[in-house]
Amino acid sequence: MMSDGIEDEEKWLAEGIAGIQHNAFYMHRALDANNLREALKYSAQMLSELRTSKLSPHKYYELYMRAFDELRKLEMFFKDESRHGVSIVDLYELVQHAGNILPRLYLLCTVGSVYIKSKEAPAKDVLKDLVEMCLGVQHPIRGLFLRSYLAQVSRDKLPDIGSEYEGDADTVMDAVEFVLQNFTEMNKLWVRLQLQGPGRLREKLEKERSELRDLVGKNLHVLSQIEGVDLEMYKDTVLPRVLEQIVNCKDELGQYYLMDCIIQVFPDEYHLQTLETLLSACPQLQPSVDIKTVLSQLMDRLSNYAASSTDVLPEFLQVEAFGKLSSAIGRVIEAQVDMPIVGAISLYVSLLTFTLRVHPDRLDYVDQVLGACVKKLSGKPKLEDNRAKKQVVALLSAPLEKYNDIVMALMLSNYPRVMEHLDNETNKVMAIVIIQSIMKNNTCISNADQVEVLFELIKGLMKDLDGTAVDEVHITIFWLDEEDFKEEQNSVARLLHMLYNDDPEEMLKIIGIMKKNIMDGGSKRLPFTVPPLIISALRLIRRLQGQDGDVAGEEVPATPKRIFQILNQTIEALSTVPTPELALRLYLQCAEAANDCDLEPVAYEFFTQAFVLYEEEITDSKAQVTAIHLIIGTLQRMNVFGVENRDTLTHKATGYSAKLLKKPDQCRAVYACSHLFWVDDQDGIKDGERVLLCLKRALRIASAAQQMANVTRGSSGPVTLFVEILNKYLYFFEKGNPQITSAAIQGLIELITSEMQSDSGAPNTVPDAFFASTLRYIQFQKQKGGIMSEKYDSVKV
Repeated sequence: MMSDGIEDEEKWLAEGIAGIQHNAFYMHRALDANNLREALKYSAQMLSELRTSKLSPHKYYELYMRAFDELRKLEMFFKDESRHGVSIVDLYELVQHAGNILPRLYLLCTVGSVYIKSKEAPAKDVLKDLVEMCLGVQHPIRGLFLRSYLAQVSRDKLPDIGSEYEGDADTVMDAVEFVLQNFTEMNKLWVRLQLQGPGRLREKLEKERSELRDLVGKNLHVLSQIEGVDLEMYKDTVLPRVLEQIVNCKDELGQYYLMDCIIQVFPDEYHLQTLETLLSACPQLQPSVDIKTVLSQLMDRLSNYAASSTDVLPEFLQVEAFGKLSSAIGRVIEAQVDMPIVGAISLYVSLLTFTLRVHPDRLDYVDQVLGACVKKLSGKPKLEDNRAKKQVVALLSAPLEKYNDIVMALMLSNYPRVMEHLDNETNKVMAIVIIQSIMKNNTCISNADQVEVLFELIKGLMKDLDGTAVDEVHITIFWLDEEDFKEEQNSVARLLHMLYNDDPEEMLKIIGIMKKNIMDGGSKRLPFTVPPLIISALRLIRRLQGQDGDVAGEEVPATPKRIFQILNQTIEALSTVPTPELALRLYLQCAEAANDCDLEPVAYEFFTQAFVLYEEEITDSKAQVTAIHLIIGTLQRMNVFGVENRDTLTHKATGYSAKLLKKPDQCRAVYACSHLFWVDDQDGIKDGERVLLCLKRALRIASAAQQMANVTRGSSGPVTLFVEILNKYLYFFEKGNPQITSAAIQGLIELITSEMQSDSGAPNTVPDAFFASTLRYIQFQKQKGGIMSEKYDSVKV
């Protein structure tokens, strides 16, 4: 049935166009013959086609445009009195005798345009007559297009200041009154249009009605172009009359469109000076009107106006723009009780954007907006609407983007209170935004109180907001996306490096806050967050080297001993994860720092903890190999230990080296221990005998590995281990270890050569190349001359 209606409408439109064309043809003949009576006859018949009620607004517009084009030609005929021989005054009277009112009024408007242009009567009188005459057509569509035609033919003939039609002192008011009256009547007709047609066509009609809105809006555009409409007239007459019509029409589409028109067509300066009047209308609009968009556009206009010149900023303060906008938004939200929460938050986002652009130095204004948002959200459950959550993120992101400094946001008391209303996932998103802002702008947080607030803001990443620690969650609800979790915690780790203060006491407070928040986050987060905490503390310790005073008094002084106590407690927590390899590395780093501070007992304690972890927690063979090499390397660099402590630790290290699972790993760890007995410093230990013992023990292990390879694979296997030990011999030989002789080196070379010759397996290029390179090195040392050449002279290659 809908398709039948569309076909009928097309037929009616075609019939109307045909009627206009038929009568226009005879009208043109009359015009060419300068026959006024016939021209009026056929033009009236042509305009009678516009009396139809069968067409939708869209189709009626097509028909109207056909008639409009013909009326322009008729107007040209009326202007030339020599052609029709009738004065314009008589012509104005003559057209009023047309039989039907609609053709009569179209002809009257056309002649009236010529009448005004002839200046035989004041423009204000003719305009007043025309606008009142048009009251005779009250059909919504026909009346709307008739008044649109009146506005079109009269827009360049208004008695404005500087216009050729300007009259006495009150002439501008006459022009304004004409446009306002025409606007009022057009708006009434437009609003009534929504009531036309059966319910099933209502949606289609509403869409077409929306397409006709510009016919009404053009009147406001004409008002804005009248030169005589200054700020005073706009404030006292134009704006109140327009707002009265908008409020009274009680039409959702009309109110939204016309409020938008006001904002768009009149100058920004006028809006600023009449802000209170404009805003007072907002709570009176229909609840379904999208007032948040209207207000957002108004604030955008004012923001751009403020940005255009610093000279206008005092005006904003003078009129108290922020206070008025803030109050208006509050009244709108209060009046529209059914407004979705996303709409209210959107208004606060726009107000905050306005504030940041116009009053960036007023943090109290920014905090006031956030506080208003908190008040709106208070007493409600955490947000579930995704659009509302996005708006809150936008609200909280705005200060970060404006100031490029998280410190400014940390000074806003209501900032964390807004975040409390976000669900856990969105809280995480906002925390990531905050961290990204800090990293992007390289912002250093140097105040302990601000660090406390910062951790409150990012608590969604620091701990589980539902009250359960990560390690307490059952395996079946394990992290849905482990990679996301790792990325979040890596972001936190990067952030912790940005918490820094040059003052040791303040930095110690910051470290204490970091430790508390990290420890509260559950064991799963510790491997990510503990290392940066340790690094920050070690950085502070190295700045405090030499201050080894004891804790005294109520205030805890920032001394290395005190900080080492904190570090020991922190690393112990990693044992609950468990991540023993990471904990061992951190213990060794702390031991090195204690060595630099000349704190032997502290360093020994850290080494003890490292060995305990190695013994009790590290069971994987590969992890044991890595761990023992870390222990050996760290111990080799230590110079704080006395003889007894050092012997104890080196004995432990060599003992664990010899107990590794695989023989090659044993061999490499044992020969690495040789460096524990020969430290190439001025005061370093140089125990040549124990170095030789380590190397000989490594050789025995390498031989055992060769024998095992011969049993399992039928060949003696590669000689890589022997070549590696040979290189250690060469190192200590060059360092002047008297226990490493050229004869020992010679014997080792011959052993390797023999092993390679006896290997019945396929040639192995790696150890062969390694051995060949070592021999070339010896040959080079023999040939370069000097003391080293003399030492190598007895070695035959």
